[in-house]
Amino acid sequence: MSGNIVILVSGGGSNMAAIARAAQARRWAERFGVRVAAVVSNKPDAGGLELGRELGLEAAVVDHRGFDSREAFDAALADTIDRWQPVLVVLAGFMRILTPGFVARYEGRLVNIHPSLLPAFPGLHTHRRAIEAGCQVAGATVHLVTAELDHGPILAQAVVPVLAGDAPEALAARVLSQEHRLYPEAIEGWLAAR
Repeated sequence: MSGNIVILVSGGGSNMAAIARAAQARRWAERFGVRVAAVVSNKPDAGGLELGRELGLEAAVVDHRGFDSREAFDAALADTIDRWQPVLVVLAGFMRILTPGFVARYEGRLVNIHPSLLPAFPGLHTHRRAIEAGCQVAGATVHLVTAELDHGPILAQAVVPVLAGDAPEALAARVLSQEHRLYPEAIEGWLAAR
């Protein structure tokens, strides 16, 4: 296998940076013939774009506000992604629900990280929901993306404790620190299995 990884972000890009740094430190180019090539965002002011450039990645923006429909945005997004002929498309804090057509285009090579132990708490506000439900543990899940939101086959999970008196922000910070370890490991596992 040889090719590129394209990472999609909407925010600061901390998971993108963790993946890009792991790819370099773990020599994915030599071991798997794959490099993290680009970061793409739907938000022109996303911090992850500049962080990606600092890490040597190409950066592109497809602003979702310039499109009349999800389908039109997803078509433009796919055209941008395909410039790098990706073997893997990684959602790293990309806060857009993707159309079934987009998901089908990258079937089996589109991955996401979600800040809960799926199948528990798909969607938003996962940390608050876990605390309110009285969960003893929370965590993060890396999964293949399917047309059903946050329900694709699970590649890896990390568990963190929910502490007495936890606020959602404190739990989120503990989960994010595990995401930075988990996501690169799950991608490396996916690459090794190809």
